[in-house]
Amino acid sequence: MKKSVFLLVLFLSLTGFSQTVNDAVKLAIPGNGFGARALGMGNSYISLSDDAAGMFYNPAGIGFIRQFEFSGGLTYYNLSNSSQFFGNNTNLSNSSIRPDNMSLIFPFPTLRGSLVFGFSYHSSKDFNYTYNFDGYNPGSNSFIQDLNIDTDIPYDLYLTDTNYNTAINGRLQQSGKVLQTGSINNWAFSGAIEAGRNFFVGATLSVVSGSFSGSRDYYEDDVRGIYTGTFLSPGDAFTNGFKTFYYNSVLDWDIEGFDMKLGMLYQAGNFARLGFTVELPKSYRIKEKFFFGGRSDWNDGTTVTLERTEISPVEYDISIPFKFGMGFAVNYVDIIFTAEASLIDYSQVKFENANGLSSAYVAGLNKIIQEDLGAVLDYNFGAEYTIPGVELKVRAGYFQRSSPYAADNSDFHKKYITAGLGYLFDNFVSVDVAYVHGFYKDFSDNYSSGVSRVLHDIKTDRLIFNVSYRF
Repeated sequence: MKKSVFLLVLFLSLTGFSQTVNDAVKLAIPGNGFGARALGMGNSYISLSDDAAGMFYNPAGIGFIRQFEFSGGLTYYNLSNSSQFFGNNTNLSNSSIRPDNMSLIFPFPTLRGSLVFGFSYHSSKDFNYTYNFDGYNPGSNSFIQDLNIDTDIPYDLYLTDTNYNTAINGRLQQSGKVLQTGSINNWAFSGAIEAGRNFFVGATLSVVSGSFSGSRDYYEDDVRGIYTGTFLSPGDAFTNGFKTFYYNSVLDWDIEGFDMKLGMLYQAGNFARLGFTVELPKSYRIKEKFFFGGRSDWNDGTTVTLERTEISPVEYDISIPFKFGMGFAVNYVDIIFTAEASLIDYSQVKFENANGLSSAYVAGLNKIIQEDLGAVLDYNFGAEYTIPGVELKVRAGYFQRSSPYAADNSDFHKKYITAGLGYLFDNFVSVDVAYVHGFYKDFSDNYSSGVSRVLHDIKTDRLIFNVSYRF
């Protein structure tokens, strides 16, 4: 008399390892772009964008380019997570190194104005994330109890009697590790023209592909011998010595989609620029696979294993609404100052076109999104100073990615401090480096809400190296 597998899928979705609001947020939050100059200036680049990175920030900006340009780069990314769980602190980090971009810009001769096209491969988002936790939960709750509500897992591991009743009621050591990897990659085509004197317009169309993989290892241990002598499955002698419950899950995504950005840029003499961008609504197609398994260990050496099981794959779209951006730049002597702001309403994010999920379940997810998420205004600031006679450029910046959750305070906003250097060799080759340091707080629930919560203090470091050749 096994419980429905559908209920298992439903439960896993509610515990953060299948379709959740967090999945929508993961894709909807903008990436940090590419290009060492842009990142060194705090990503405040809507009003500049006069190099290959403009294809990402404001495609109108590539209309300023008058020479063929080839550029490429590498990026190193590291995330460090200090997690607190019932008074215990643990630290874990993971890192990656990969190509940042490979770009070509083609300006075409015109009698008046400009006509410029560009092609680029770049990574627009990094999913690297990790944490671990370890602490004694004195409460009368456990993941075993939650799983027992709607799944067979505790029953199959001899953690319940034949009527699905469990004697487990918390007071266990809880520990585990979460590791997430993956990225979103863009193959972009851009075009820009000078539509009027000093007024440029442009567009970028991107084909998007990517992947995401998230694994979770979770343990509950009876370190105080509370259940020693208690038969969890009466009639099975070994079950009077419960030792450890272990659960593992793996979530894999294949991501496909398209997106389009429109841009305008106006230059006022040699001292100021004003830029606008609109990202049109976009949709990502997610092909999802989910695997889980587990085991129970007992004091007499018995181990009961739940073999790795795959839930039927599902597919769905995550649609993301308009994003609007505006920025300006001022050139004063040898310093360029930039600032910008962008607006996106996360409450308009939606799950759509699901295959393998009920319409009622999808509607429920979208209702939670509307209730929990809100509109945010992100902002960026940057500066670039050219040392006279040296052609060395020094850059610095700051930007913030506001949390899409309406109830979050400023601790949960992602904040970034940036710095960079650039040098131009013989007016043809430029070498740029940038460093980005990010910091913010977060939390995660192992199950239910607030009863087994891990608090996170997160720091990120990113180093970008870029070379451009104009000819």
